[in-house]
Amino acid sequence: MKIIIGGCGNIGENLIANFVNEGHDAVVLDSSPQVITEITNVYDVMGVCGNAADYETLESAGIRQADLFIAAAGSDELNMLSCFLAKRMGVPYTIARIRNPEYNDASLGFVKNELGLAMSINPEALAARELFDILMLPSAAKIETFSGRALEIVQLNIKEDSPLNNITLKDLRMKYKAKVLVCTVQRDDEVYIPGGDFLLMAGDKIGITASPAEIENFLRHVGLMKKKARKVMILGGNRTAYYLAKMLIAGGTSVKIVEADPTLASELSETLPEAVIINGDYSHHELLLEEGIESADAVVTLTDNDETNILLSIYAETQKVPKVITQVNRDEMQRMARKLGLDTVISPKKVIANVLVQYARALANSIGSSNIETLYKLMDGKAEALEFNVRQASKVTDIPLKDLHLKSNILIAGIIRGRKTIVPGGMDMIQVGDKVIVMTSGYRLSDLSDIIE
Repeated sequence: MKIIIGGCGNIGENLIANFVNEGHDAVVLDSSPQVITEITNVYDVMGVCGNAADYETLESAGIRQADLFIAAAGSDELNMLSCFLAKRMGVPYTIARIRNPEYNDASLGFVKNELGLAMSINPEALAARELFDILMLPSAAKIETFSGRALEIVQLNIKEDSPLNNITLKDLRMKYKAKVLVCTVQRDDEVYIPGGDFLLMAGDKIGITASPAEIENFLRHVGLMKKKARKVMILGGNRTAYYLAKMLIAGGTSVKIVEADPTLASELSETLPEAVIINGDYSHHELLLEEGIESADAVVTLTDNDETNILLSIYAETQKVPKVITQVNRDEMQRMARKLGLDTVISPKKVIANVLVQYARALANSIGSSNIETLYKLMDGKAEALEFNVRQASKVTDIPLKDLHLKSNILIAGIIRGRKTIVPGGMDMIQVGDKVIVMTSGYRLSDLSDIIE
């Protein structure tokens, strides 16, 4: 499939890496010759230097042969205009990054309809939703949801003193009568789809799947359940902070935002009257102590600098804050953050990549017995969780799971049937109308039938 991406910032470059890995024919547009040179030196893509909202630039990129156009430049208006032109020039599917809160209110539906957008994406709003989910379940390092939250995959980090340390999965199920499924384990740089004899160890990152209620019951049972964050301090007042604060306030959570820029702090005071906005330098520990960082249930570092976020998070850890979440965009800094002991690290660009890789893969395989509804890359991108909508009978339906000859490193992690969430056993069967969650490592699945030998 031919995909053209306009704009090669953090998000654009991350999309390029993912689409090349998916085997798509990618073309990149950017107004900076240096950026185009850097991208084409690293990735096997065609690069065109120019304005993505310029007719001749789009023609040079081969816009009339494109299947999908994604506008990911820094300007919302440029993205909307370039999508409008791309649509008029024959691209069947266009996606625009639209970040401004003014465009993401009731007018968004009108804008999408008038521009003919297949989708609009808002990195900050999506990142805020991920942060909000974690703050509601602070035991988790990461949460991915399926089918309207009927089923979740929750990532946990196992520490030395954890009851999950040094126990096999079958003993875990027997000891705690667990109605959850450990569906993936990352140990150092290796990822496993584990069986019952797999021994969990300190340092492992594990993914467990079940309905939200069952996951909470399990965490409570093993003594890992932490209370929901009711006092949250956010360091940095960017758009992600704005969207997150709105969600938290709507849920009854007390929010305090510390922002160094006086203009931005004043704007936040006007748009978030229920929050406490502090205009001050969050790098001064005395200020954070004065504002009560040690009594916060959670601290979220959302400055525009990865190194600053890491240092602020480490300081929050020294103040015994129960939950610390760090926003880090650069891959090398994410690895550093984890090595420094920061358990919960989020990246807006990876949230967007999940959404758009899912969309592109489903679009490329729109004819088949099942459609990809949701796709997440887990465990530093080494595993995938996919939700398939079973539209018609196939070679995987109406057969007990124990009789399906699954490929290695593939696990059926959940079945959603109407309002019922099933953590599957060997006698369960996939039926038409089900939504099926599959965990995989080492494969790129496009259809549910791809799971069998």
